[in-house]
Amino acid sequence: MFFNIAIMDVIDVVLVAFLLYYLYRVMKDSGSLNVFLGILMFIFSWLFVSKLLQMRLLGSIFDQLMSVGTLALVIIFQEEIRNFFRTLGSHRQLRFLSRFFSRDKKEDATDVLPIVLACNSMAQQKVGALIVVQRNMSLDDIVKTGETINADISQRLIEAVFFKNAPLHDGAMVIQNGRITAAQCILPVSHNLNISKKLGLRHRSAIGVTESYDAIAIVVSEETGAISAAIGGKLMQNLDARKLEEILNKEK
Repeated sequence: MFFNIAIMDVIDVVLVAFLLYYLYRVMKDSGSLNVFLGILMFIFSWLFVSKLLQMRLLGSIFDQLMSVGTLALVIIFQEEIRNFFRTLGSHRQLRFLSRFFSRDKKEDATDVLPIVLACNSMAQQKVGALIVVQRNMSLDDIVKTGETINADISQRLIEAVFFKNAPLHDGAMVIQNGRITAAQCILPVSHNLNISKKLGLRHRSAIGVTESYDAIAIVVSEETGAISAAIGGKLMQNLDARKLEEILNKEK
């Protein structure tokens, strides 16, 4: 009996450690780790003052702050909390849930080849482009900021949209469920200070949208013609057509 209890205690500790580590990884990916650490420091300070030192006046102040702290945190850090749950839902370990419950069976119908050929052609002509390909998380919020297209994926259509004198060439094109849904969409810009200052707004937007959404963002540089792809807030640069096709087939 005692041996069984000891085993269960060990399992309990292992599961708690795994859960804490997983939460740490999710919060780090979502950019909310500093907020979480700040909350932990405040809680430890409250316990130290109220329970260990038993300082009544300061402890009562901490108690009042704790009573309204939850609501204040939700209001102040609503964007960080939203990013945390977005990142939690987009982790690879949980993606099978979204596939299982999703009624849309076209999510794997994205035609990769026209995207690759269009990006390769625009790269050779140094035509700037920004394309966002949806995976599991909906991009409807972003689609609403642009102009609706709702057309089949076509190399010529992609190149026509991003043609330098075209009215829709600014902003991002969004591809959902195997169709070009919208163009001239506005993306969230990453505020990561570690991003190279050499990168322009398109690259920062590509990183920003993949920090907030489970998506793939493709960038064609107007200055150099280089092709880049962003996934999970990480930018892969100087891609050739074969590498881009490999990434899209693997990640889409």
